[in-house]
Amino acid sequence: MEYIYSIIFGFIQSLTEFLPISSSGHLVIFHKIITDAFLNNLTFDVILHGGTLLAVIIYFWEDVINIIKGFFNSIFRRNLVSDSYQRLSWLIIIGTIPAAVVGYFFNDLIENYFRDITWVIIMLVVGSILFILSEKYSKKVRDIESMTIADSLLIGLAQVLAFVPGTSRSGITIVAAMYKNFDRVNAAKYSFLLSIPIILGANIRKVTQLTLSDFSWTFIFVFILGAASAALIGYFTIKYLLKYLLNHSLIPFAIYRLLLAIALYFIFVY
Repeated sequence: MEYIYSIIFGFIQSLTEFLPISSSGHLVIFHKIITDAFLNNLTFDVILHGGTLLAVIIYFWEDVINIIKGFFNSIFRRNLVSDSYQRLSWLIIIGTIPAAVVGYFFNDLIENYFRDITWVIIMLVVGSILFILSEKYSKKVRDIESMTIADSLLIGLAQVLAFVPGTSRSGITIVAAMYKNFDRVNAAKYSFLLSIPIILGANIRKVTQLTLSDFSWTFIFVFILGAASAALIGYFTIKYLLKYLLNHSLIPFAIYRLLLAIALYFIFVY
């Protein structure tokens, strides 16, 4: 059953990581429903995020390679004007700093305090309100080429809120970009690219904390199945979400979040 549960969690993780409805919030919920001690830990959640990280890297492979090349070109050539990927690499670094600092210094507080269904409900509602406001007031006219350091820093600060389950990392960063008048597709693309360093860092940190006693055949197979499921479903979720955002708004996701928050309140709180 742990193998089956792992695939289910991978599916839920990938679908809710890229759709702006909060992967961590849904994982908290499913951990309450499926009370398996082996799967009910933050390390497993991080491994699932590793699967979605793989999905982002595969889908945006050409962009990722160009961004990496752009970074090294900017170091050795010191020319940030001629190559847009040089500039984008530094914008992603700047946007990653706030979440990296908070994650490094406040990781234990986040794990112990915010993994509660009450926070999930609160942030689902807050996110819904922000989605509606962004759709109403954003001009949606900018693309990534026009992004400034101030834009990347603001979006990076918004990404910090994603540590609280129920927020949605993709949702809050897309909303922050739309606040600065980026169109939905460019906001989503930058959101996905921005996720790469922070998810990679979280996975490296967790892997270095594991010991040999943590590993077993069950451990390995369960985590591989979960990560593979997350990567596969995540790839197609990215593909079809970007197509959807070309002509559709975030309002359906806002409605879903509100309905989910109400349901969770009556199931787990009331």
